[in-house]
Amino acid sequence: MANHRLFPSWNHLTAALRTGQPQNESARGGADTFAILYADPERLKEFLRAMTGVSRGANLAIAAKFPWTNYKTAADLGTAQGDLIVQVTLANPHLTGIGFDLLEVAPVFEDYVESNSLSSRVRFQPGNFFRDPLPAADVIMMGHILHDWNLDEKRVLVRKAYDALPEGGALIVYDAIIDDDRSRNAFGLMMSLNMLIASPGGFDYTGADCIGWMDEAGFREARVEHLVGPDSMVIGIK
Repeated sequence: MANHRLFPSWNHLTAALRTGQPQNESARGGADTFAILYADPERLKEFLRAMTGVSRGANLAIAAKFPWTNYKTAADLGTAQGDLIVQVTLANPHLTGIGFDLLEVAPVFEDYVESNSLSSRVRFQPGNFFRDPLPAADVIMMGHILHDWNLDEKRVLVRKAYDALPEGGALIVYDAIIDDDRSRNAFGLMMSLNMLIASPGGFDYTGADCIGWMDEAGFREARVEHLVGPDSMVIGIK
């Protein structure tokens, strides 16, 4: 994916900085990035596998570090190939899970779940997380999702997660969370620049930013926990 998508887009870094506009497929094709990706099955498979590759370490850390014994169900929004919900349910046999994404993702997700012998506990639910109701679950997760969207859209997703959770439920958001003084997590800062190139309004953010959005939505407590490398999770409890 780095060869096919990111490298050509970064060739237009100067244009991105001057205009604030994305420089990926949407700039060249005039359509929404995800619409372009999801319309081509081979390109979609490559993208979904890449999301697993870049997320695996954090997914394993979440599966091990979060207090899953307190919960029974989990839903992963923008699940891609499904590695986050797969790793969480593999490590916690008492859990059942849902992967939520656009309908085109279903065959790739279901193959991956089946290859991990989880078809009896993990299912796919199609939908658009801006337009459709979110899955009902004790824990809602967004892994490398929130940074795709602009500030208003970020707030909408956090609020929708709050509304979908039961009392005592948890929202887990993880990205390359930037340190609050924006001086140490160079990867997070570079990823934010990548989102300028790759999306109309996306950006990476600090833990304090995300805690603020969770507070606005109504979460009674929120905290940041480091996962692995540049990735951290922000946990909100309803």
